[in-house]
Amino acid sequence: MADSNPPPPSTDRPLADRPGPARPVYVIGGGPGGLAVAAALRARGVRAVVLEKSDRVGASWRGHYDRLHLHTTRRLSGLPGLAMPRSFGRWVSRDDVVRYLEKYAEYHELDVVTGVEVTRLERTDDGWLLRATGGRELTGRAVVVATGHNHTPHVPDWPGADTFPGDLRHASAYREPSPYADQDVLVVGIGNTGAEIAVDLAEGGAARVRIAVRTPPHIMRRSTAGWPAQRSGILCRRLPVPVVDRLGRAIARVSVPDLSAHGLPRPDTGLYSRVREGAIPVQDVGLIDAVRSGRVEPVAAVESFEGGKVLLADGSRVGPDAVIAATGYRRALEPLLGHLGVLDPRGRPRVLGPRTAPEAPDLYFTGFTTPISGTLRELARDAPRIARAVARSQA
Repeated sequence: MADSNPPPPSTDRPLADRPGPARPVYVIGGGPGGLAVAAALRARGVRAVVLEKSDRVGASWRGHYDRLHLHTTRRLSGLPGLAMPRSFGRWVSRDDVVRYLEKYAEYHELDVVTGVEVTRLERTDDGWLLRATGGRELTGRAVVVATGHNHTPHVPDWPGADTFPGDLRHASAYREPSPYADQDVLVVGIGNTGAEIAVDLAEGGAARVRIAVRTPPHIMRRSTAGWPAQRSGILCRRLPVPVVDRLGRAIARVSVPDLSAHGLPRPDTGLYSRVREGAIPVQDVGLIDAVRSGRVEPVAAVESFEGGKVLLADGSRVGPDAVIAATGYRRALEPLLGHLGVLDPRGRPRVLGPRTAPEAPDLYFTGFTTPISGTLRELARDAPRIARAVARSQA
């Protein structure tokens, strides 16, 4: 894996000219979930074609900020059929994740077609019609949607934001802190991305770093006495929600200091209750020390922009040079398949993994949750289950 820029595992040949049966299983998305499912299908002798809208696999990982490392351990983050190398270390960097995904597609000889974006799915009498860029119409016997939980960057429609004279951008456009040297920066949102970017800025030379908090998060040590938080998540995942909430509260009191005096009180709701609502705990990679030392200052949530200032929920105003919105993503599945009745009111797939909705047989979804046991681990577990279900349905 020494070569960090191997050629992408793709081909320029038209899809109609590709060898093999005429009606493959199409996997939409060339990230970890899509590649894992394609490998699992290939292992069962099922032809799978991965359709990736960018020019290379792992596109979303390539776009993350430079500092990023997995919050899950290397040993529990590998995909089926190929372990992550020991040389990557315990907490794998963004660049090494990308290298791994490239190697994974090559190792499993996956059929990956890049530069093709599927825009709409339609059910046919005996399978699926995929409408894609360039006027393509592809027919498949089954479809696996693996476009991911974090698909489209979302910035709230803050009143007055268009008049802000400073730099306002989504966290997806942030790479590293040097452009913000000696600047006053406001990071909006205290999920894992916002927390880590705030620490990166504080350590990278920003003059002042504030982080806007609407709901105080649960903060966990990534590892305590060598025991990774991920393993606790695996052990607790099947327990009743109230039990995990109580355990989480007890662990937090022992391992995480009370930051209330610094503007970051402990949450009122339980840890697992929040996870079930989609709020993953913040893994501490320097946030606790940065808040205690005053290098990162928690402030109230952003309400609006006015006269070059940012109005906060507590009525105060701040005047940062730059605002970085770590305000999450949207799944953006509605244009693709909102007409099929398979999404809930929040735009999430109603069924996941090896199950399919009665009105959409042979349509599968993977990668649309953020489990405390680790996303990559669950993608790896999901892939063979989906492949088995596909093989059974096509038998």
